[in-house]
Formats: sequence, C-alpha cells, structure tokens
Amino acid sequence: MGKVTGFLEYSRQLPSKVKAEERVQNYSEFVQKYSDLELNQQSARCMNCGVPFCHHGCPLGNVIPEFNDAVYRGDWEEAYDVLTMTNNFPEFTGRICPAPCESACVLGINQPPVAIEEIEKHIIEIAFAQNYVKPQKVFVRTGKKVAVVGSGPAGMAAAAQLNSAGHSVTVFERDDAPGGLLRYGIPDFKLEKWVIDRRVALMEQEGVVFRCNANVGGNVSVNDILREYQAVVLAGGSTIPRNLEVPGRALNGVHYAMDFLKQQNKRVSNRSVDGNDLWATDKNVVVIGGGDTGSDCVGTSNRHGAASVTQLELLPVPPAERTPGMPWPTYPMVMKTTSSHEEGCERQWAILTKAFLGDANGNLREIKVVNIEWKASSDGRPAHFAEIEGSEREIPCELALLAMGFVSPQKQGLLDELEVNLDERGNVMATEKNYQTNIAKVFAAGDMRRGQSLVVWAISEGRECARQVDEYLMGYSFLERKDAALTVVAVAVA
Repeated sequence: MGKVTGFLEYSRQLPSKVKAEERVQNYSEFVQKYSDLELNQQSARCMNCGVPFCHHGCPLGNVIPEFNDAVYRGDWEEAYDVLTMTNNFPEFTGRICPAPCESACVLGINQPPVAIEEIEKHIIEIAFAQNYVKPQKVFVRTGKKVAVVGSGPAGMAAAAQLNSAGHSVTVFERDDAPGGLLRYGIPDFKLEKWVIDRRVALMEQEGVVFRCNANVGGNVSVNDILREYQAVVLAGGSTIPRNLEVPGRALNGVHYAMDFLKQQNKRVSNRSVDGNDLWATDKNVVVIGGGDTGSDCVGTSNRHGAASVTQLELLPVPPAERTPGMPWPTYPMVMKTTSSHEEGCERQWAILTKAFLGDANGNLREIKVVNIEWKASSDGRPAHFAEIEGSEREIPCELALLAMGFVSPQKQGLLDELEVNLDERGNVMATEKNYQTNIAKVFAAGDMRRGQSLVVWAISEGRECARQVDEYLMGYSFLERKDAALTVVAVAVA
C-alpha cells in the first residue's frame, strides 16, 4: 500500500482536457497527462483492500493494487511488469475502456473511485518512453502454425499469446491495415492510429506475421487455411449492424454509423475512401442510438462542422447514481456524458423513430419521431413501452446515422464455408470452457463468439482462447490463466 492515508488526503482528479472549442478543430487526442505529483497522489488513493473487487470487475483480472503501489513508489519497470502480466495492450484499454474496474473499486462505495484507467495509460506510455517495452524473443519454436482470422483486439491478443508460446502465427485481416475496430471504428480523437502501428510493429519484431487485404472466405481460400495451419482462431468480430426498418430507410442520407466513422478514420490516415463520401458539414445530423458508437458519431459530426447534432435514445434517461437494481460492485447503467457530448449535442430520451421523410429527389429532409413511455419490470428495468399520444413530430435532418449496435458476425464467406455451428443469436458457438467450435482445430474468440462487447473483453477472450489452442496443440500450456496473476503476485510479495 503506497500511502495508508492516501484515500483520505486526496480526491479523485482526472487529467485536464483541451477545451471543446479547440479540440473540435482537429482529430488529435485531447486528454492531457498527469503531472508527476498528480500521478503520485492518484495512485496513493488505492487502499490495497483486503478483497480488491477491482480484480473481479476487470475482465482481464488486472492486478491493480500492486501496480498502483509501484506507481506510488516510482518503480515504473515493476508497474509495467505487473500490468502486462494480464494485459497485452494497456495502451488501448487505457484510452477506450469504460473501466468496469473503477465501478468495482471499494473506495467507490462512498467516494469517487481510484482513477485506474488513467494510471494504466500512464504506466504503459512511461514504459515505452523509458524503453522497458521491448520485443520478447521466442527462443524455441514448436513447429506448429496457427492462423488468426481478424486483427482486432481479440485477434491481436490471441496472436501475441500464441507467438509467445512458440507457435508460428499469421494474422489475416481483410482491411488494408491491422487493428479491426480499433483502426476503423474508434475515432482518432480517442485513439490515434500511431498507437496501433507501434504495437503491430512490436508484434512483427516478435515474429507475428500480418497479412492485410486478405479476406478468408473471399480472396483467401478457407480450404487452404485448413490445410496449411494446425489451428485456426476466428476473431472477426460482430460486424453486421442492427438495421432500422421503417418507411424511408432507402433515402439518401440514411447510413450506418460504422460507414461514417470508417470513412473519417481513413481520411485522417490519408487512405482512400470507399463509396460515396459521407460528410456532416452544414447538415442537421441525427444519431439514432445512445451508446459509445453514437457518441463517436457526435464527436465526428462536430468536427465536420454540422449545423446541429441530435442524439436519440429509445430508453428513458438513466439515473444519475446507482439504484437498488444496480448494486455495487456491478457495472451501473447510470447517466454518462462523454467528451463528445460536451462538444455540443442535443440528447433526447425515450424516442421512437417512426419514419424517414424525403424530398422529391429521394434525399432525406426530416425524421418522424414519437415520445414513448416505458413500463418497468419487477426489477425496475424498462420492460415495454407505449407511444405517448399527441407527441409525434418531425425533426429536420439531412444525415441520419444508425448506431444501434451489432447483431452478429458476417456469415457470408468464412462462416458459411467452414460450416461452424452458430448459437441462437447467430454468433459462432464455442463455450468459455475451451473456445472450440464443432470443428476440432477451429476456435473462436471475441465479439464473433460472445457478441458485441468491450475492447477489454475482446483482449481477455483472445488470451483465454490462445491458452486453449496451445493446450490443443501441445497437450499442455504454460500461458497464463486469468486467475493466475493474483497467485503469482501473492507469492512474489510473500
């Protein structure tokens, strides 16, 4: 424990941000760094609890009190070693994770929780600056070849782990650069792409091969993959967006959120844009969907110079604080105002979209909506709704962005040709016990297996799947289990 009275002496403080009116002029990250003193004080707030629930709140099982203690003492190499024992890519999670660990922080019962996510980001960036992050040499190769399909966080984590176990790993990515959703879904103002390039370069130095513009089930034969590799990991993500099938859906100006976001990420990276250019400039933009993807559309639209930005959410306004139905240490569904909302956005709750209305040329001009009233179930959660009579109205709109989540992985091509079993939601069927599909040598991890989820869950799935693949290939595995890090640290401290 860095400082016994730290949680009594210091309050939670997050790094400052570039002012909204300045940051919307570019696509750069805008969260500043802690000073040395601020970082020391924030790590000192960790209480080294007898039962650190933050471990269990984190899908990776990060050993959080131990790296906080190392940060307080200024031992950056130890902090880095402890953090990367469980997390392959803290530079990603430190920027874009919703931090379920903080929701489970014991201090958070009656005070603001420890700023775990920001501390994590500082650890890895300081580790890079001080040259602690180096390619890990693999001295013995097993002679086994593994194909990883998809280079998002799940695929990258699986590849990194399998490579460290001595297998020869090739990652197949159908886009023109690795990263998956990290590269072409998360805006640069949240995650600049040099961060991904830096990690990919490190993995390549360690021996991982990335093959881009390689669509398995398209220009890369599924049968060739099955013949050449002793194991295959499916980590393609959940990529089919949820549609909104209402009148006027085919009008010009109604688009999926990911099409809009991907184009802008390509522009920032000076890559060619596919299809018609989507711009929010001088348009009334309506984002349908209240999650993180919708928030990213808000931030991007503001940077385009939209005339107005409105975000619609089907559900009612969340509570400001935990309710009895959201007991600590569960992740609470409370009101969240993102940095993109701070930049300018009208948010409307409990709104049902009835139709898209267009002009004579087939261009979108308005959206017809109606207010709804939700009825709660016995546990207090919204269960069903009814339209409120007389509340129907039109909202001016020239660009509507559908950000309502994803329903399943793409089946055409890879999954259809493999003939792997799917669950009732259309995801690849593979249990958490072994991540193995109905085809013995084919495994699945990440959103393709569990459905749309968080980056931190994707990394966790990739790591756990890699261990099962290693055991399948070798009969045993020395790769870390999620629950093993606590034992390792406990023994080391003792």
